[in-house]
Parts: sequence; C-alpha cells; structure tokens
Amino acid sequence: MARNKQPEETVNLILDVSFRLFMEKGYEHTSIQDIIDHLGGLSKGAIYHHFKSKEDILVAVTDRMTAESNQMLAEIRDRADLDGKEKLKRIFKDSINRPVQNDIFTIAPDFHSNSKLLFSLLHDTIENVAPNYILPILRQGIADGSIETDYPEQLAELILLAANVWMNPMIFDSSEEESFRKFMILGQMLKGFGLDIMDSEMLERLTELTAIYRKNKG
Repeated sequence: MARNKQPEETVNLILDVSFRLFMEKGYEHTSIQDIIDHLGGLSKGAIYHHFKSKEDILVAVTDRMTAESNQMLAEIRDRADLDGKEKLKRIFKDSINRPVQNDIFTIAPDFHSNSKLLFSLLHDTIENVAPNYILPILRQGIADGSIETDYPEQLAELILLAANVWMNPMIFDSSEEESFRKFMILGQMLKGFGLDIMDSEMLERLTELTAIYRKNKG
C-alpha cells in the first residue's frame, strides 16, 4: 500500500492520523506505534521515510495548522488604513483569537522534554516572524509617530520572545494567575514604548488558552 501512494498523499495521511491521535490522547501519550496502527497498512518504514521522529511529525502538524498565520500577518502588515500601533494591536488580537489556537493548546507537548521543539519555536520567532512581519510594522510606527523606540530590531525580538515564549504556558507551565501577572507586566512594558495595545479581551482569551493547556496536560 505504501508503494502505491504518492509521497504527498502519504505525508498527509500520516499528519491527519497523528493530529487526530494527538487531539484524542495528547502528544505525550501518543506513540509512533499508535500512529502506525491507524495508518491502514502503512509500515513504520513509511513514516521514517518522511519523518525522523515523533517530534518532527508534531512540527509538521503544527506548521500545517498554522499555515494561514503568516498570510494573516502579511495582510495586517500591508494594510494601508492602519498606523503601526494599530497594526501591532491587530496582530496580537487576531493571533490569540484564531480558533486553531484551541487545537494547538490541546495537542501541546511538554517543551521541557522536547528541546528540539523549543528550538524550532525560537528559531521561527527570531529568524522569520520578527524580521519579516513585526519589524516592518515597528518601522512604520516610528515613521508615523505611533511607536517610540530607537532600536526597532531588538524591540521586535523582545515583543515576540515575551509573547511567544515567556508568556507561553506550554513552556513555563503557568497557572491562570501566573498568566494574568505576566500579561499585566507585558502590557506595562509595551506602554513604555507608546504601545498601549493590550486589553481585557486578550487577557480573557489568554486565560482560556492556559486553562485548555492545563486541562489536557493533566
């Protein structure tokens, strides 16, 4: 059966099955053998031909789940009707409110035991999202007077590391109360740069996602 499937079709089947199992059992409780058992005859070799490990499968599943994210970022970055500050707030709000976030926080792994996944998140944050999406917005904000900083490159990285890593309950296993406190501190920090962009709706959503993660982790 594996020989008759096109490579793309095989990869999609592996990702479909893995996503379903991650959602049902959780990433940590899903084994490679569990995935093989639900592939309708595909062998272990078929999996390892495309993916070196379960971590690689999770990265691919997450990449597919968030495929629309970069498109969303680009659309906001390129809007002509918003200033830099408004664009940054829109990115924060739309990113955290995406329905796919519920699935991401449901299948989330334990980053403490998956350094490869943590590195993948850090690399994408610093090498892709910060320079290609956040930095152009900060530079526009400096030009239009809505953002105050002499170091836009570093601020772009700081904002994303704080939002995607420091505030991420999947990495630090934060409680709802801890997530609330981190949210408040990030909001105060951003105000110092003229970025009063955090609001109660974002806080409520962050608390909801934290609860989803902690429920499924437990």
